[in-house]
Amino acid sequence: MTARPGPLRWRIPVLAAGGFALLTGLYAALLLLDLPLPAPAAPLEQVHGPLMVLGFVGTLVALERAVALGSRRALLAPACSGAGAVTLVLTGPTLAGRLLLMLAGVLLLLIYRRLWQRQPGASLLAQGLGAFAWYAATLLWLAGSTVPEIVPWLATFVVATIAGERLELAHLALPRHGVPWFSAALGVLTAGATASTLWPAAGTRLFGVGLLATVGWLAVYDVARRTVRGVGLPRYVAAGLLAGYAWLALAGLLWAGAGPATGGPRYDATLHALFLGFTMSMIFVHAPVILPAVLRRPLPYRPWLYAPLALLHASLLARVVVGDGLGVQPVWRVAGTLNVLAVLAFLACAVIAMRGAPGGRGRPGNSAGRAPARPVAPAAAAPAAH
Repeated sequence: MTARPGPLRWRIPVLAAGGFALLTGLYAALLLLDLPLPAPAAPLEQVHGPLMVLGFVGTLVALERAVALGSRRALLAPACSGAGAVTLVLTGPTLAGRLLLMLAGVLLLLIYRRLWQRQPGASLLAQGLGAFAWYAATLLWLAGSTVPEIVPWLATFVVATIAGERLELAHLALPRHGVPWFSAALGVLTAGATASTLWPAAGTRLFGVGLLATVGWLAVYDVARRTVRGVGLPRYVAAGLLAGYAWLALAGLLWAGAGPATGGPRYDATLHALFLGFTMSMIFVHAPVILPAVLRRPLPYRPWLYAPLALLHASLLARVVVGDGLGVQPVWRVAGTLNVLAVLAFLACAVIAMRGAPGGRGRPGNSAGRAPARPVAPAAAAPAAH
């Protein structure tokens, strides 16, 4: 017999820890933009990427999966990632924070094992691969790798998790060769992440090819191609998805064509294309389904949700093309600040929409243009991993 999901009062502190990781990660992003802000005692700039990818997105993913499993013990996974993020903020990249994040990855793998016992399939296998990539990233970080060196694994966590959910939604309409293509693309992605640890130059290029293969699958089979012609929430979700896929393709091209980068404009452009343009866009458009599932309160669609989404993509375009591509430092700084403001604006819009909604347990439908009834928070992350 399946245990009941943990009470809402148990989920709120976990979600609050993820929100704390987001806000401190955004503050670290402003510090990395060299804005004249007070610097905290702990070196937040050194943990900006792990805070955003694992502390924020990872906590959302693990919390939603724990709710989907319906087990109180499963809440240990997001609790560990949230505690790990808080530890990183307070102490920097110390052993304790990294160990907590690694433990969270292991516990998320156990959640997927339980879900696999209920309903195995290629979609769940892809999401389990994402959890394994989380574990691999933290293991390498503990072993002495730098954050830029583990970026392919952090990216695999985000991409495999989101792609697995999109496969679940598209599965009924897939032709016979759809799943083999999907599996091959994720296989190349995983091989590239593995090879990037051993042979960075060749491995990173292979990883970029894996990203492009994944984007190709999404471009051909994702239902967003059809629902973008709809109205309301389905169109909003589809618009954010398609824009995010374009940024994912750019990241794939930069990695496949130019190889590894651990700093400088290309590093900034590549990581923000993936972790901000792709991942944060996924979070924006799936929030009307994710948050009601976790908080038992509806987040209704409102047309003004397009405003922060448009600001996110417009400011990122200016940052990548003018700031990174042309080397115009003032534009890079202003656009980066607008990136942060776009995320904060979305949070404000979500709070306003939820406060204005009737009380109760939101039960968003599972139409062709919406996220599945058991969505995974798209993770990943957000501003770049530094």
